[in-house]
Amino acid sequence: MDRNGDERENVRWTQRSLRAELVKLAEPDYQKFSAHLLPPDEHVLGVRLPVLRKIARSLAADKDWQDIFSEREEPYFEEVMLHGMVIGYLRCGLGDRFSYIRDFIPLIHNWSVCDSFCAGLRFTAENSQNKERVWHFLQTYFHSGEEYAVRFACVMLLNYYTETDDLERDLMELDQLSDQPYYASMAVAWAVSKLYVRHPRQMKEYLAHSRLDDDTYARAIRKILESRQIQGEERKTVRALHRSKIRCKCNTFSPGRLISS
Repeated sequence: MDRNGDERENVRWTQRSLRAELVKLAEPDYQKFSAHLLPPDEHVLGVRLPVLRKIARSLAADKDWQDIFSEREEPYFEEVMLHGMVIGYLRCGLGDRFSYIRDFIPLIHNWSVCDSFCAGLRFTAENSQNKERVWHFLQTYFHSGEEYAVRFACVMLLNYYTETDDLERDLMELDQLSDQPYYASMAVAWAVSKLYVRHPRQMKEYLAHSRLDDDTYARAIRKILESRQIQGEERKTVRALHRSKIRCKCNTFSPGRLISS
């Protein structure tokens, strides 16, 4: 492949050929940029995401794709990213895909892999049956207590579960996620902010009575204020909610009452 990831004909991937291709496609300046955004122990080559997506599509067509990602010692960041992308591109049944997802989640050790992985699981929104089965699948991860497993569940929520019909169960899950590790807490805050932009009336009520810890709450307020859709008087309202939460610990949030009001 060239630096744009254009596919050669009849590519047969192996662990060795994939790594060699990634090394060839790496860009030193992009490596410095990417490494700055990730934990210091990540081994980053510097291959751009659009290029990785093209490679992932090719890998997903290989019936032996699992062998390519098995038993790797100290994989590069891009190899883990590719593994997750391939799971999204595969043509397979829900049972098999859930199995692949379940095996992949313990390999997530940074926000970038987590969030890109979730964005690629578009099968979730293909139909209502998929959406319900994925929601059931996510329950284990919401309550896992593991930083990136919780983040995975929350990012799936904010990608695929933001309709009015989702709001009650969204808030029931998010409101239980106080005192999470940093990257899980950030995902909870991000989900709350996205729900606020879509459902401001209900979310004002939620924020006035939520049980989120103060750090996560403050992060949610900050994320809401970062949205370009929050302007003028609405920004003042959000800041006032922040102040009232800090002053008042009256946690009387009831999702059912909130949605029906």
